Amino acid sequence: MHITGDMLIGAQAVRGAQSTLQAINPSTGEVLGPDFHGGGQADVERACALAEAAFDTYRHTSSEQRAAFLEAIAAGIEALGDTLIERAHQESGLPVARLQGERGRTAGQLRLFATVLREGRWQGATFDAALPERTPPRPDLRMQRIAIGPVAVFGASNFPLAFSVAGGDTASALAAGCPVVVKAHSAHLGTSELVGRVIQKAVQDAGLPEGVFSLLVGAGNIVGTALVSHPAIQAVGFTGSRSGGMALMQAANARPQPIPVYAEMSSINPVFLLPAALQARGAEIGRQLVDSLVLGVGQFCTNPGLVIGIEGPALDQFRAAALDALGGKPAATMLTPGIHAAYEKGVAQLSSLDGLQRIGDGVAATGVNQARPVMFETTAAQFVADHRMQAEVFGPSTVLVVCRDLEEVLALANQLEGQLTATMQLDDADHEAARRLLPVLERKSGRVLCNGYPTGVEVAYAMVHGGPFPATSDVRSTSVGATAIDRFLRPVCYQNLPQGLLPAALRG
Repeated sequence: MHITGDMLIGAQAVRGAQSTLQAINPSTGEVLGPDFHGGGQADVERACALAEAAFDTYRHTSSEQRAAFLEAIAAGIEALGDTLIERAHQESGLPVARLQGERGRTAGQLRLFATVLREGRWQGATFDAALPERTPPRPDLRMQRIAIGPVAVFGASNFPLAFSVAGGDTASALAAGCPVVVKAHSAHLGTSELVGRVIQKAVQDAGLPEGVFSLLVGAGNIVGTALVSHPAIQAVGFTGSRSGGMALMQAANARPQPIPVYAEMSSINPVFLLPAALQARGAEIGRQLVDSLVLGVGQFCTNPGLVIGIEGPALDQFRAAALDALGGKPAATMLTPGIHAAYEKGVAQLSSLDGLQRIGDGVAATGVNQARPVMFETTAAQFVADHRMQAEVFGPSTVLVVCRDLEEVLALANQLEGQLTATMQLDDADHEAARRLLPVLERKSGRVLCNGYPTGVEVAYAMVHGGPFPATSDVRSTSVGATAIDRFLRPVCYQNLPQGLLPAALRG
């Protein structure tokens, strides 16, 4: 499949006229052709008008029709083969094996939502039979959930496939019956076009209205702001920085009709080292923690950026093993020059804070855009006193906080911002301490782990990838797993409707 640098608006390939963008290989700094041509207000208007026109037809397609459509997208992505993987590798610097796995996850998400559709529970069909003999009488009441409307999706930088054009936001919105308008991330423009063309073809092959899918490109915030502000758009899916998510929330709330923004933004994912676990296997935990820290060059929203333990010989053992492991970890290429610059700035800011000591580094960088892993240390009192120590540094950076006792651990946990995850390393003798800590972690995070590391996110029915602000903008939702579809549905009650007018799921 040939990459042209065009946007995909409905069934058409459209050459933008507002800006010229270029993909860059972060490993070499090489500019990758072709030039991409960004759109403007008129292109946003066209894509949104097509999505609005497609909405009623698309949302009334059957669950089986939409399931087959999602499966066709999955098969089309797989059929791109090495072409997709090679382009994604060039644009992201991510290893080929990682991208092959991510492609599998992307196809798996689409097929998961096809299964969800066929199961039918997503509609939430609910019946309250009429009680005419009651005083006052109760009418016949039936409820189901329907699609919320056209959805704007923003591709993420760190997952060029699984959180991008055909990622979880797009898959769940399409499953719900919502047309989708995607803004491609500027870090992987060619990858986005390849996947976008697969979706465009699947729309055509399924005989669906062309406005079911569009792909826009644009420099800066112009296209994104125009997209969120357009009256046809009824919800937004976003994965990225806190500043980016907050900007979209402000734009959505400034509309005459505000709309929900499901933004996954900022998390440092604390790991709590409970005493018995530290005593039994502190060195092992230290080595494994560093492995998790540097996975994917730390460019996961679930990266363990905070570690909390109680002072003593067991924590000393953990620290020594972690620093030894860290010292052998090489610097590695980050996703974009901009992300690398932000990492260096974040590390420098942490290094400048009073009371925060830089205690270890990985191997120094040898090439462009490479991040050197780093570990800091502070006390609980200093951490709580300086909120800047809670700042997310997107990359392989973590802060070790040393507490005097369990009471200080609990006090620190209560001071944390909202998180995507919270982890407890524990043994049987730690259960009483864990019972005291667990209620706090339930309030602070969307996923609580024991004896693992947060960097793996399984796509499954029970998964929650969300959490209290600023981890996400809406604590009630998840962007990964089967219930991600709930974000793009709303309930409708039907009172005393004749059988012939009721939706199929509510008849009988």
